[in-house]
Amino acid sequence: MASTAPPVSVTANGATATSTKSPWADKYRGACVEDLDLPPALSSNPNDPISHAMMNAFERDYTHLTVISQSDRALLGYLNIPRLKQLLEDGTVRENDPVEKAMLRFRRKGNVYKIITMDTPLEELEAFFDGGPDGSSRQDFAVVTDGSRRFVLGVATRGDLEQFVKRRPA
Repeated sequence: MASTAPPVSVTANGATATSTKSPWADKYRGACVEDLDLPPALSSNPNDPISHAMMNAFERDYTHLTVISQSDRALLGYLNIPRLKQLLEDGTVRENDPVEKAMLRFRRKGNVYKIITMDTPLEELEAFFDGGPDGSSRQDFAVVTDGSRRFVLGVATRGDLEQFVKRRPA
């Protein structure tokens, strides 16, 4: 029976060291969220008309818009544009209704949030999208903030990760 040894590398001083690669090592090679080159976040206010938010999303080809408070710029929730289109088609909301009527609010009580910043490794972002270690809470997008969560800097999607891998040389 043949056994396989772990990969061995020789250091500059001639010593040997075993190395183990993470499954993402070749895919992301140490990149972080900043390397995705995300466009700046586009946020709406709860009192903006839905038509205004839709126009902004279509002009920039965004699938998610964050909703922030006018008074203190606190993150309140988000608009999922495909869902919003469906709500408009169903007549649940109208274009002149305020954004707050269609937005999905963040549930703050009892939840521990994974903070995604520009320095978050892409491996962690992918794990976030996949729902963490148990896969129980898959996510469609991530709100990228500064470390103190005071400012929304961008929105990352699984598509952003896929595009990054495609454009990165092998």
